[in-house]
Amino acid sequence: MKKRLIGIVVMFVVFAGINKLYAQKQVNVRVLNQYEATAEKFTVDAVEYTTAKDGSVTLTLNATDSVTFAGTDYDTKKIAVTAITDGTTIELHKQFTWKDLLNPNFYITYGGLWLLLFIIFAETGLLFGFFLPGDSLLFVAGIYSSNLANEFLKLFKLDGLHNEWFELLILCSLISAAGILGNLVGYWTGRKIGPAMYNWNDNLLFKKRYLHEAHDFYEKHGGGAIVFARFLPFIRTFAPIIAGIVEMDRKKFAFFNVVGCIAWVVSMIFAGHFLQIWVKNQFGIELKDKLELIVIIIIAVTTAPVFWKFLFGKKKEKPE
Repeated sequence: MKKRLIGIVVMFVVFAGINKLYAQKQVNVRVLNQYEATAEKFTVDAVEYTTAKDGSVTLTLNATDSVTFAGTDYDTKKIAVTAITDGTTIELHKQFTWKDLLNPNFYITYGGLWLLLFIIFAETGLLFGFFLPGDSLLFVAGIYSSNLANEFLKLFKLDGLHNEWFELLILCSLISAAGILGNLVGYWTGRKIGPAMYNWNDNLLFKKRYLHEAHDFYEKHGGGAIVFARFLPFIRTFAPIIAGIVEMDRKKFAFFNVVGCIAWVVSMIFAGHFLQIWVKNQFGIELKDKLELIVIIIIAVTTAPVFWKFLFGKKKEKPE
C-alpha cells in the first residue's frame, strides 16, 4: 500500500512537470521603445531578456492570462499572453531623460509635423533656437515623410492619397515655408536692434568695427553666407539677425533666404527618405534603429567646416 502511494505521488509530480513544460510556449517577437529603437534589456515576469540589435528576442511564456514587462528604463506594461504571437512587435514606453532632447525622434513622436515646423522656424528665427536639432530632425523627417505629410493631408481629408513624390513635395514645401519665415523674423529683429548697436560703447565683447566688418562681408559675400549658413548648426540661427543688423539689402536677403532654405530642406529630407530605402533594400538595415549614430555623424559633418576654418583658416602673415 505504501509503495503504491509513493508511486502515485511520483507519477503525479512527473505529470505536473510534463504538463507545465507542455503549457509553456516560445515566441519570437521584436521589443522596441516609443522611438522605434531597440528596447535592449527588460524583464518578463522577473525573467531578464536581452534583445538583438534589431530588437528581436525569443520569449518563453507560461500558460497564464498575462505577463508583465518591466525594466529599469521602462514603464511597467501588462500584456495578455494570447496577444503575443510570433512576429509581434511589442512597444515599451521608455522613461524620459534629458538625453532624449537630442533625439530627433522625440520631437516627431510627441509633436509630429506641427512641432517640427515650429522647431525649424524657431531655430532660424528666434535667438533661443540655436540648440535645436535642425539637420538631424530634417533627416529623420525624411524617414517618416509619409506619416508627417499625412498629418497635413488629413485636414483636407486626403490622407488616403498615398503618393511618394506628392508627400515629399508637401513636406518640403511646409518646412521650407517655416524656415523662410523664421529667417525673415530673424532679419527683421536685426533691423530693429541694429541702429541702436552703432551707439554702443566698445567693450571686451563688442566693438563697433565688428559691425562695419560684418557689413562689408555681407555686401561682398552676403548671398553665399546666407545660403551656406543654412547648413551650419548655431550659425544659421544668428546669420539672418546679423544680416539685419548690418542692413543687408532686403531683396538680396529675401532671394538667398529662399534659395538657401529650399536647398537645405530638400537635401536633408531627400537624404533621409531615399537613404533609408536604399540601406534597407541593400542591407536589410532600418536607419530608424541607428538614429543616435546618424545624429552624431550629421553633427560631425555639418560642424567640421566651422572647426576647420577656426583651426586652419587664419591667413598667414605676409612677409615684410
